Amino acid sequence: MDEFERFELPNGLRVIYKAVKSEASHCGIIINAGTRDEEAQEQGLAHFIEHTLFKGTHKRKFYHILNRIDSVGGELNAYTAKEETCLYASFQNQYIERAVELIADITFHATFPEKEINKEKDIILDEINAYKDTPAEQIYDDFESFLFQNNALGNNILGTVESVKSFKRKHIQKFIQDNYTLENMVFSLVGNYKIEFVKKILTKHLGHFQHQGKTRIRKTPHINKAFHEVQTIYANQAHFIIGNRAPSICSRKRNTMFLLNNIIGGPGMNSRLNLNIREKYGFAYNLDTSYVAYSDSGLFVTYLGTDKKYLPKTIALIHKEFDKMKNQTLSSLQLHRAKQQVKGNIALAQENNNALMLTMGKSLLLFNRIDPLSKVYAEMDRLTAKQLLDVANQVFDSKHLSTLTLI
Repeated sequence: MDEFERFELPNGLRVIYKAVKSEASHCGIIINAGTRDEEAQEQGLAHFIEHTLFKGTHKRKFYHILNRIDSVGGELNAYTAKEETCLYASFQNQYIERAVELIADITFHATFPEKEINKEKDIILDEINAYKDTPAEQIYDDFESFLFQNNALGNNILGTVESVKSFKRKHIQKFIQDNYTLENMVFSLVGNYKIEFVKKILTKHLGHFQHQGKTRIRKTPHINKAFHEVQTIYANQAHFIIGNRAPSICSRKRNTMFLLNNIIGGPGMNSRLNLNIREKYGFAYNLDTSYVAYSDSGLFVTYLGTDKKYLPKTIALIHKEFDKMKNQTLSSLQLHRAKQQVKGNIALAQENNNALMLTMGKSLLLFNRIDPLSKVYAEMDRLTAKQLLDVANQVFDSKHLSTLTLI
């Protein structure tokens, strides 16, 4: 990520661009507005807006929007998260202006026709019902709702049946007016162009918008007591999550937590939970950990899906691995290998230009900077076994670990 261009358009919109030798390009607008920016009665509104942005603009019907990139073999997509919304596209290099103009049109000129709003309600209600039929997905959101109780950060991204049914055009327009501001946006591009051409295209289609919203203050979630919830479901498997609050994305402990997560149950087949539970005993096929860092908080969770008869034994083994990380300092060789694995994962991720585009944009949005790989690697190399032990004792503290069981 060392060769990139960062600049601002005449209206102040921040842009990050990386030149790559490729036949395909990827671009997107990342907006610092998501589920946690909703009012209590607006649950699911950010996600609902993401859907309805595609339903029409002042000059396009929904089918014109959907066909504009698809007709040339590209892809137009979007996602909503707890803290951001993103509209993005992938396309052959020659269609950059088509993609940029379309994203600008959707973001700033969407009309939200009432007829389309009502149709989209049914689609999202169906999405909610499908989600409820997938306990392996629902358990994550249910866990967050307990962990971040009484805070919008714990709300389900999809919303509720009641809230979705209540949405009207005026609710959409108010949320956009308050949150879709230039200071809350970044445009990110990865492609094979000269910088002068990029600036010309982006200035033409994005440089004239002027929108400043009200100052927004996010409510930081309180630290709640540990909980141990058990819910009855009708399924062949038992589903289990154990987790705790973890360092935020702005914390100095973030990289240590990232390394710790990779060691205990990350994507590698050599993670401790995978080796010592799945491979050694065969108790579980679905067993992994995740670390999610938000702007002012974070969470670490371990998810388990297993036959009900193996659940108690597997939970005991999970605690055993947590205790090892709390009490046993990694040797120099173990620490070195763990760091090399993480750095290798980061290097491989750079090969996915679409993911790189999104990562660059989010970094500029949150930190107003892009760290070169050399700095990322240097920070990883500076981590010590003592720091890892300290974070493990913080996150794996049995008094603060919470659990949710669906059985």
